[in-house]
Amino acid sequence: MNKSLKEKVSQLPDSCGVYLFRDADGTIIYIGKAKSLKKRVQSYFSRQLDGKTQVLVSKIADVEFRLTPSELQAELLEAALIKENQPHYNIDLKDDKSFPWIRISREDFPVVSVCRKKKTEKEGVALYIGPYTSADLLRQALKLIRRVFGFRSCRVMPREPCLYWRLKLCPAPCAGKISSSDYRLIIEQIKLFLESKHQELIEKLARRMRELSAERKFEEAALVRDQINALAAISSSSSRTVALNELEGLRDLISLERVPSRIEAFDISNFHGTSAVGSMVSFLNGSPDKNNYRRFRIKTVFGIDDYKMLAEVVGRRYSRLLKEGRLMPDLILIDGGRQHLAVALRELEKLGLRIPAVSIAKEEENIYVPGRPEPIHLSSDTPALNLIRKVRDEAHRFAISYHRLLRKKRVLHKK
Repeated sequence: MNKSLKEKVSQLPDSCGVYLFRDADGTIIYIGKAKSLKKRVQSYFSRQLDGKTQVLVSKIADVEFRLTPSELQAELLEAALIKENQPHYNIDLKDDKSFPWIRISREDFPVVSVCRKKKTEKEGVALYIGPYTSADLLRQALKLIRRVFGFRSCRVMPREPCLYWRLKLCPAPCAGKISSSDYRLIIEQIKLFLESKHQELIEKLARRMRELSAERKFEEAALVRDQINALAAISSSSSRTVALNELEGLRDLISLERVPSRIEAFDISNFHGTSAVGSMVSFLNGSPDKNNYRRFRIKTVFGIDDYKMLAEVVGRRYSRLLKEGRLMPDLILIDGGRQHLAVALRELEKLGLRIPAVSIAKEEENIYVPGRPEPIHLSSDTPALNLIRKVRDEAHRFAISYHRLLRKKRVLHKK
């Protein structure tokens, strides 16, 4: 295992998700899921393996991962990514006949079910989605899907609605309570869910809700709204998992005493020394907190001097927080190199503040931490770097947008 790969493996989170192995050409050669990504991936390099798996490991040059909030969603995402990428060793190491599939019959009102084998049927008789690795997790997934999108599970259509209709788990096509075209929409939505395309699905449902509202079908629109809320909760859970992992990774990276719930980041923007502005963005628990964004028009610096501009902005921000008795952030992020960080630290020292601060340089994305002689350089998939980059880019975007606004006002004023 090369040094770069070894570093990546050591920095994998102890969280649930899906991992992807790439070869030296960047091709995805294997996709797997794990309750603990760190333990699972490390096991490939620390135990006796069979012949085929040894060949796989010998070709691993890089590893990526996708976090999920549960094993169930990891199961679905793994299958979706395998279907999309068709990695060589997933096909080579698995016997599809021994794994469960989701079977969707092809008829006016398709039956959705779990089957152990993909049968050789006449073309057009059924659609198979999978394979998956756990029948138990797959059945759990279908239960979750059925609570959001009711579907038919009976082999033979009954003459009247059954208990599943009363429980709102089936739209009762047997009683003519749903048209075949509307039922096909449900099947398409189920397919998107199984492919982990949650955002695309939510957008389609939102359009459907607006259409129903425009047609004054308010009861049906309310049902679609409930589906959107349920899916949004699933997506939100996934986002929270990613954010927590990024925050914990950042805490460990720069040796903070606690997770940096509140991060404030600064960026300076100017055009040949004119309309110089500073921006500060605020992130709370890993997400933008736009109500606490601040813009600073540079007042004391003339000409091009990023260091003095940064000093002014940092000084103004935290002297005001002190004056108003407001809480300080858990971490300050500066867009710049070692000297930019030193300038910010001096301003904090003048105010008698000891707030953890780091900076990130644009070119090689080196991270500078006080007290460390050398910068930290992380791989592109490190959760901590993903968060730092996300905060830095938002600060830069916010500064540029304010700078453009001021330039536009100047042009209009001259006219």
